[in-house]
Amino acid sequence: MNDRLVQSQIEELERKLRAYERLIEKLPFPFTFADYESGIAIEKKRGDVRPHLRTIPPSLEKEAKWQWDIDLHRDVPFEKVEAFLTPLLDLVPHHIVFVDAQGIITLCNLQAAVDTGVDRDAIIGKHIRELLKLPDELIATLESLEKGEPLYNYEVLDRFYGIVNTRFIYNDDGSIKRVISMFQSLNMMKETEKLAVAGRIAAGIAHEIRNPLTTVRGYLQLLKSDLPDRIASLVERLLIPELDRANDIITDFLNIAKPADVKMETFNLHRFLRDDVGVLLQSEALLHNVDVHFDLDDQLDDYEMNGDRSQLLQVFLNLFRNAVEAKVAKTMRVSICSRKINHLVQLRFCDDGPGIPPSVIDHVFDPFFSTKETGTGLGLSLSKKIVELHRGTMKVQSDAHGTCFLIEFPLCSQPPFLSS
Repeated sequence: MNDRLVQSQIEELERKLRAYERLIEKLPFPFTFADYESGIAIEKKRGDVRPHLRTIPPSLEKEAKWQWDIDLHRDVPFEKVEAFLTPLLDLVPHHIVFVDAQGIITLCNLQAAVDTGVDRDAIIGKHIRELLKLPDELIATLESLEKGEPLYNYEVLDRFYGIVNTRFIYNDDGSIKRVISMFQSLNMMKETEKLAVAGRIAAGIAHEIRNPLTTVRGYLQLLKSDLPDRIASLVERLLIPELDRANDIITDFLNIAKPADVKMETFNLHRFLRDDVGVLLQSEALLHNVDVHFDLDDQLDDYEMNGDRSQLLQVFLNLFRNAVEAKVAKTMRVSICSRKINHLVQLRFCDDGPGIPPSVIDHVFDPFFSTKETGTGLGLSLSKKIVELHRGTMKVQSDAHGTCFLIEFPLCSQPPFLSS
């Protein structure tokens, strides 16, 4: 009976020993383990399958010593490295994308996904052209991959205006394992320069034109009663309204350069869209034969947003009036959607109008740019500025089937820090 028990214990110890041996064989990195209590050291060198055991002299050391040499490139599957790096690279405000030798995306940081309008998880495993929506010959990463040469401060002049740098990670045989691309957008710098110019122009307009306009309007109003009826009517119906219109243009332009103070409050996003925006647009919609439809994400039903309701209302009113002015069919459908995407609240204002021509779509947010004969070209510029003051972004997508304006805000409960 005792012999069988001893034999069973020996077999159990042998199974454990074989399991430990297989574990050590599977460890991909070199190490040394010195167990002073047993007087045995286990050493495994890089490339070895089985470890080497040797006897070590007695020592006063009580605790075992463990040393290892992990090479992330050789000893760890690179997919694990990318999974570790992803949350760190999400903190970088530039676009960082990893592709393999076939141009397939293996890592895409959050900034790249947000700026290109894709779902970051869905784009992994797709070709980089599906992220950038550009022909292969215009993608700097693929150019770098094809030539086998990294890019240093390569200037990109397409719709993604900025600087690209690429670096390679190689396999042991010298082939390319990954191309790491970092894109630094200069669009914000370009926008800042535009706003600086706009501010200087606006200040000049305010001083040089507004005061004379006010003076002229005052004298016309004063002299109107002394003029013949025909001329007085002309002053009342044409001259004074035109002066008021010019003054309104100056006011809008000044708001782009230096918007009014933002009056912060907290409100439920969906109630704001249904009750405030919906009521505001409904009366306009009836007048212009427009059907307004809301498609709101259930995930955001309880979302409390921080912002200036009146200024955000102005954004939606500007977008609606733009859509109506472009309407060519008898009826038009406008949809307002909300979605929770990654760490963002996305609002989409879409119409089924004729769309914006590709030749002008990059300029729709420029001050004074308008395709309408009576337009001032300030509505969209002012709307974009209001959204940016709420720490959001505003973009446009358009084709022959209609136009969509995408407004995105960070998904957070804290109010943004706004400056006047």
